[in-house]
Amino acid sequence: MMSPLNTLHVAVLAGGPGSEREVSLASAKGVVGALEGKVGKVSLVDVRGTDFELPAGTDLAFNVIHGTFGEDGQIQAELEARGIPYTGARRASSETAFDKVLSKQRFIDAGVITPASEVIFASKTKEVPASIGIPCVVKPPREGSSVGVHLVRSPEQWSAAFEDASNYSDDLLVEELIAGKELTVGIVGGQVLPVIHIQPRSGFYDISNKYPWMTGQGGTDYFCPADLPDAVTKAVQVEALKAHQALGIEIYSRVDVLLRDSDSVPFVLEVNTIPGMTQSSLLPKAAAAVGMDYSTLCLKIIELSLEFN
Repeated sequence: MMSPLNTLHVAVLAGGPGSEREVSLASAKGVVGALEGKVGKVSLVDVRGTDFELPAGTDLAFNVIHGTFGEDGQIQAELEARGIPYTGARRASSETAFDKVLSKQRFIDAGVITPASEVIFASKTKEVPASIGIPCVVKPPREGSSVGVHLVRSPEQWSAAFEDASNYSDDLLVEELIAGKELTVGIVGGQVLPVIHIQPRSGFYDISNKYPWMTGQGGTDYFCPADLPDAVTKAVQVEALKAHQALGIEIYSRVDVLLRDSDSVPFVLEVNTIPGMTQSSLLPKAAAAVGMDYSTLCLKIIELSLEFN
């Protein structure tokens, strides 16, 4: 039986070896602050690979490593091998959700509305799939924070987008480009949180618009709850929950959705199993909209996670 929260030693795992390292460190700083005084002890652990050391007496690892190693099942497998309970999605669901090709197939199988797509291999072709055409979106399947993602609106933009995306993966996911509002929906313990409308001040929601404090450029406005008709809000939340369930995700997630301008149909793009957890991140914003403050959200994630360990 796990210790009560007020005696629990929580190790907050942060950083990681991937492209989202700095964002993860910022998330971890917020989580550590939120848990101090609410649990028995909090330790910050900077993780760079499988050889990370946990403090003696660790009862639970709170995983806030975004992207590679933290969100793809690797750290989950390592913690399971060590017998250390941890927060968030388990290994299998993490692996599936992190791979955009695998998750796309799960969406299709479950009837989740998602953009049409095709997988191409950089070593075999440099052509736009005829089934998708231009405009389109090209994505490396196993990166987060829109790393290597490009919107291709004209044939002239294809080569540069293809070349950059190919730096991250040989297999690339090419999707139809949906013109619409960028939305995101948090899910915590089966509770679907209010929809957030993400409105980049220029371009699309890439890493510079997500984290202007890190890149020194870009910026985004957020509206929570999103200003949408009730029926549309409900449709978006229904598709988000279906996507979360289609991937078998435990504990919590954040589902990214595009709401098509022409008919207000919601298209699920992907599901994030370790979403940003700074105090200004999207999941905490949505939780706050239903009266769940940042510390309460972190404690709820711990409580729900302990049920799976």
